[in-house]
Amino acid sequence: MDCDQNVGTGLTASSDTVAYLFAKAQLDASLKKSDNPVIHSKSLKRYLAAITVDFLVIVIPTILFFTVLAEWSCLCAVLLIFLLLLLIAAKGIHSHSPTWETANQSLKENISSFRVVVMITTCLCILAVDFRIFPRRYAKTETYGTSLMDLGVGSFVLANSLVSQQARNVPSTKRKGALKSVFPLIVLGLVRLITTSGVDYQVHVGEYGVHWNFFFTLAGVSILTTVINIPPQYSGIIGTTILVGYQCWLTYGLNTYLLSNQRGSDIISQNKEGIFSIFGYWSIYLIGVQLGNSIFFGKNSTATLRSNRRARIIVWILALSFWMATLLLDSHVEKVSRRTCNLAYVNLVLAQNLQVLAILMLSSYVTGNGTSVLEEAFNSNLLAAFLLANLLTGLVNLSVDTLSTSSIFALFILLAYAFTLSTLTGLAKFYGIRLKFW
Repeated sequence: MDCDQNVGTGLTASSDTVAYLFAKAQLDASLKKSDNPVIHSKSLKRYLAAITVDFLVIVIPTILFFTVLAEWSCLCAVLLIFLLLLLIAAKGIHSHSPTWETANQSLKENISSFRVVVMITTCLCILAVDFRIFPRRYAKTETYGTSLMDLGVGSFVLANSLVSQQARNVPSTKRKGALKSVFPLIVLGLVRLITTSGVDYQVHVGEYGVHWNFFFTLAGVSILTTVINIPPQYSGIIGTTILVGYQCWLTYGLNTYLLSNQRGSDIISQNKEGIFSIFGYWSIYLIGVQLGNSIFFGKNSTATLRSNRRARIIVWILALSFWMATLLLDSHVEKVSRRTCNLAYVNLVLAQNLQVLAILMLSSYVTGNGTSVLEEAFNSNLLAAFLLANLLTGLVNLSVDTLSTSSIFALFILLAYAFTLSTLTGLAKFYGIRLKFW
């Protein structure tokens, strides 16, 4: 498949997924009330029952869309949107004017839902990709092109930057412990490196390098963001400047070095993809900080009752603008490359994620908009849920020959894996266990 076809496939898969997320957000908002008592329930049985219902309504359809229904995802998305229109008509759009509190709360719920959607999708895909039932067009690309899984790391970085301490204008004096949060990420990166090497777990070197991994990238972004203190109102401008400079470097020779299969014996050459792509991910973070600050946490973000409508319009305009920029950059500058985290890739991450967020923000048009129990659980432990998903994925891969597994058995394993992940994440929330350091 050539680059143009790969880009087209990636954009199609992304749009199909977003259409389904629209349906999920609307259905979930219609079924759950914002004052859901189960979230604060002291009954374990009642809480687990609610987690199970959310698993049936949210997680299972997502798994089906990524596997057995992948070829019909576009048709299913259209049907779901049609059903949603009927649902909205039946429920009725809010007839009363929202208060400042409800408008502000709705924005917070939209951001939380967006972060959870990113995490649940990521957790499901990291195991599903090991089975033949998962379409290859959704798997990560080698050099250029786009796919659903190419968006993973960039989406995670952006989702966290939008609600980061920098975006929320937390004074730098209160962020002295930020560097301490880097230490656990480095430890996790080392643990992953040691365990994958120790059990001879298959790792694709072209993704990050020989020793590098996702946690080292997060640690690198965190160190740069903390050491170089940039005011949130200027972080987007500086992030864009860094990104443009990095793209010029790529264009004038760095690309040849990064995409070459030849590696030297030094640590930088061994991990060239992971080390140099930090410039791109740091740019995503800085741009996300300014977007979060100006849209959701700035002086004018919640100053009026129109804040929700204002934020919704801005996010839609930004999403469309970044999509146009992505298409232009992909055609005339350099094709999208997750491996180098180039300018086109950063714009794709911003476009796709802002589109998802914009769609989720439309859920406020449905009465009964609120947060589900499962979303509340994942939102409280995003990184911990990802760690657990990685652990479970490793256990499955060490226990099962995924490539020779039948479609039915693969689907059963994915459902069992997702239910285990959902239940354990829910139990962590129920018992007040929280792991948060990034």
